[in-house]
Amino acid sequence: MKRIGLLGGSFNPAHRGHRAISLHALRALQLDEVWWLVSPGNPLKPVEGMAPLAARLASARRVARHAPIRPTAIEQQLKTRYTLDTLTKLTRRYPKNRFVWLMGADNLAQFDRWKGWRTIARQVPIAVVARPGYDARAHASPAMGWLRRYVRPAGQAKNWTKWSLPALVLLRFRPDPTSATRLRAADPAWHRRYAPSSTNSTSLTKEPS
Repeated sequence: MKRIGLLGGSFNPAHRGHRAISLHALRALQLDEVWWLVSPGNPLKPVEGMAPLAARLASARRVARHAPIRPTAIEQQLKTRYTLDTLTKLTRRYPKNRFVWLMGADNLAQFDRWKGWRTIARQVPIAVVARPGYDARAHASPAMGWLRRYVRPAGQAKNWTKWSLPALVLLRFRPDPTSATRLRAADPAWHRRYAPSSTNSTSLTKEPS
């Protein structure tokens, strides 16, 4: 059995903040790996300004180098756009793995807008990592109002595979302030650094091992 953390997102582009969150989760939850699910298209984000999937995946692979982090575009192969559907198919495809969903406090603040968010919470444990400027909104969010009764102590985070669901743990560490929005503002053409030949169709659909 492998203990896998799942971090979904646009990774537009991937940056050291994603890496920092993942490395912290690896330690706190005693994970074997973190899989970055580079989304073909986030339903809650505008299409305008979204770099091609190949470029976003290439940036994720560069940032994840030399760490137990596996960037993948497996959602393209699974033909899923919503986390609910992705989790359903992943748990069926990898029955020997145990998954925990990783998200920043910014996502918890809008979690009630996700398709079937209560069902997601009943499928896998959720670990929320603090993010500057979002903690107050996250704690006041409708989703947190429902999830609050299921919060587990951070000191017991390594025992997440034994928790009954729903289960939520709040992880705190010194956050990295890097923002994809600011990176795009500083370099709108960042994706041009990744030549199309560097990520062919095979690598786009490659599954984590």
